[in-house]
Amino acid sequence: MLASSWLTNLGDGVAAAAGPLLIAALTRDPLMIALSALVSWAPPLLFGLYAGVLSDRRDRRKIVLVANAARAVVLAALVALMMTGTLTVVTALVALTLRSIAEVFADNATQTLTPMMVGKDDLVIANARLGTGFITLNQLAGPPIGAALFGLGFVWPFAGQLLLVMAGIVLVSRITLPPHGRQDGDAKPHAVKELIAGFSWTFRHAAVRTLVLTILIFNFTFGAAWSVLVLYTQEQLGLGAIGYGLMTTIGGIGGLVGTGLYGLITRKVSLGALMRIGLIIETLTHLGLALTHSPWVAGGIFLVFGAHAFIWGTTSVTVRQRAVPPELQGRVGSVNTICIYAGLVVGSLIGGILASRFGVAAPFWFAFGGSAVFLVVLWRQLMLIAHDD
Repeated sequence: MLASSWLTNLGDGVAAAAGPLLIAALTRDPLMIALSALVSWAPPLLFGLYAGVLSDRRDRRKIVLVANAARAVVLAALVALMMTGTLTVVTALVALTLRSIAEVFADNATQTLTPMMVGKDDLVIANARLGTGFITLNQLAGPPIGAALFGLGFVWPFAGQLLLVMAGIVLVSRITLPPHGRQDGDAKPHAVKELIAGFSWTFRHAAVRTLVLTILIFNFTFGAAWSVLVLYTQEQLGLGAIGYGLMTTIGGIGGLVGTGLYGLITRKVSLGALMRIGLIIETLTHLGLALTHSPWVAGGIFLVFGAHAFIWGTTSVTVRQRAVPPELQGRVGSVNTICIYAGLVVGSLIGGILASRFGVAAPFWFAFGGSAVFLVVLWRQLMLIAHDD
């Protein structure tokens, strides 16, 4: 599972840089470029809840295999369109949307596999190892590789991701897990009741409730800024395609720093205080990027933000996996996903509109102001995060 996760994360990192660059090469309309972020963020919002129900009903390993096979088919079609010279901005957005839909089902089911393999006491280590692969390959190595391959030709980064997804399919097919899902003799489940049970449990649990609501609110502002990041690096920082990939890589280096310091930090700082510090860092990140035109200053900001993102993400996943009963892992995870992407989708639309009317720095000013307000409102609630189950 670890090998599969690392390989597919490398492919996702390659595509993370290549996707926005592809749309930017086909059009310079800021709103259309913001849509390239939207098509990545909208599918989890639309399909995340059903993906959670499916993960709690069915064989989770098979879900991962089928979803990744669908993703491979979409990538093969996208490569074929580019090779024949028939790709348009519309067909590119459609292909990226279909790829994201397949990822929703694969990612939700994959998150539920770790608690099936690892005891609660070892989840911190397991998630840290999975997170290290995400940082080093998805954020650190993948984006510059994707940008470099894109410079050689539009087709190469997507062909590379196709090969890595296929390798991931082979590896997951080798995993053996305990039986899971509805058995033939079980009563037929009711999807609405199952969804209500997932929502109800999430919002009754103080720590998990605070986590999902906080990330919902802060992703409004984050989504607004990051939806136009490719234009920001080109127009405000004066960087090309490779420079855009390198900025993402610097964030990955910051994540590695966060990986190394995570154990020490969580031994010294309570989780509530850690969340407060993290949201202060996120708020100041938007301010710093709005003000600077220097790639060096922006690089330093991305470094600190990358460390914050890893620490936040690992804490959130571990608290949720420890607290959630096994039979609810998929549904509670899907509620968390809905909160993540609802914020990103709304934020990306705001970012595209602001950038079209007021320039690429405007979404970052909006993100700073909104984050500062939200931080004040959420300040007391952040202490609800608990260390135990």
